[in-house]
Amino acid sequence: MYKNVWNLYIYIVKNMDGPEFKDWLCHLEKTFLQDLSNDQRCTALDCLIASSGDVQLRHLSTRLEGLLKRDFLRLLPKELANYLLSWLDPITLGRCCQVSHQWNKMVTECTEAWQQACRVLGIQVPEDADESLHGNRAKNGLHWKTVYQKALWRLKQLRDGSAFDSTTLHGHTARVYSLHYRDGKVASGSDDLTVRLWDVASGKCLKVLQTHTVADIKFDDIKVITASFDNTIACWDLDSGERLQQFSGHSGAVFSIDYSDKLDLLVSGSADETVKLWRLSDGSHITTLTGHSDWVIQVLLQICCVESEKVQCGDHVILSMDKSIIKVWPISLSREIECVAMLTYPSEDSRGQLLLPRLHFDGRIVACSSDIGIMLWDFATLDLVRLISPPELAPTYQLGTSFLVSMGRVFTLCLDPQNLHIIYTQTQSVMSSWKLPIYRRSKRGSNFVAGCDSWLYGLMPQQEEGLVFATSMPDHSIHLVRWRTVTR
Repeated sequence: MYKNVWNLYIYIVKNMDGPEFKDWLCHLEKTFLQDLSNDQRCTALDCLIASSGDVQLRHLSTRLEGLLKRDFLRLLPKELANYLLSWLDPITLGRCCQVSHQWNKMVTECTEAWQQACRVLGIQVPEDADESLHGNRAKNGLHWKTVYQKALWRLKQLRDGSAFDSTTLHGHTARVYSLHYRDGKVASGSDDLTVRLWDVASGKCLKVLQTHTVADIKFDDIKVITASFDNTIACWDLDSGERLQQFSGHSGAVFSIDYSDKLDLLVSGSADETVKLWRLSDGSHITTLTGHSDWVIQVLLQICCVESEKVQCGDHVILSMDKSIIKVWPISLSREIECVAMLTYPSEDSRGQLLLPRLHFDGRIVACSSDIGIMLWDFATLDLVRLISPPELAPTYQLGTSFLVSMGRVFTLCLDPQNLHIIYTQTQSVMSSWKLPIYRRSKRGSNFVAGCDSWLYGLMPQQEEGLVFATSMPDHSIHLVRWRTVTR
């Protein structure tokens, strides 16, 4: 009897038209959801699966694939998907790119994720980076992914020692005592009474100027300024080699100079323990700053980039250094210039206060090497805020004999008798060491120089190139360390 009823029921269902079948299916769904327990529902599904044929099972498999393995990333709004991706670390981003073609496309086009990955790697990402490539977010994302990949390769080269190459410049016939780098060129001053201007890329000598003995040198597109062991300073026309001005007044060798065309000001530090200010345009003496008790081995003229009690942001300031202290002189051409601070190691023990080349000031942080490590002062407070002297430095790093070449937010460049070191500024660990030939060491540090050092504040989106470091050699040549072109 039940079999006949069931057969009749099946017959009725099979012969239902569209609307009737939908009503019946809706009633069945309601019964399934409301009248059956979870166990009963599972039993009903088992029964249906067991009685299904190939067509039904294939259909079920297809539907389950979409229900159980949903691509949640594709289902999210693009803005939300990009937000989630921006939290992923670079390794996870790379794995996501391998999931599917669609995921690779979405991850690659996520500008925020790759910009953040670049920042973590220490790459400089401009504030207006989102506006680049004419607002094309897909191309912008691909651009920053490419920047990240190239920088990753560059860091690998830095670690394994393949990022640089070197060359040697020959031409001087006596010791080279001073070097200065600017815009792809190096100027060298020698005891052979000449200044030579070199092109870093080609290694060619562009100019030879007949001068005096040179203890320090600065140059720009139109002039060369030299400090001399003959107690004078001279300004030379770069094209003609003619001497334009001579600055006389020091009673000892002039070891260091700096200048500002905007202020029409030249600053000099001397073995006579004074700092002198000169009018750059006519060579006249403005004033003499006293207070040092030893040779003034370096002077810097820089703009202050922070507000402090002593110096206003935007003002020019002079830093002068002897072997034990650094003096800070805010510039005022309308009143007497006074020293407002003396930077040194805050200890009653005079040992450990021997300052070594070179003094570095970027407008915010003053840094200088010493026989106990690299000391950093916050220019806003003029307090010593850090001493980099970690015992875990590489075995080749020789603390106490190491000079500071240049410093940035991400990397620091240091020099010891055998190696050029790249140090992570924050962690103090040595990232890489580049073996140097035996070079001429100067207690003043005038005969070595950093090249373009913007990469020390974070690798650039464009490939680094040009000079990294230069130093003079015992045979009167100049040794250059340059970036090697990335071929990957």
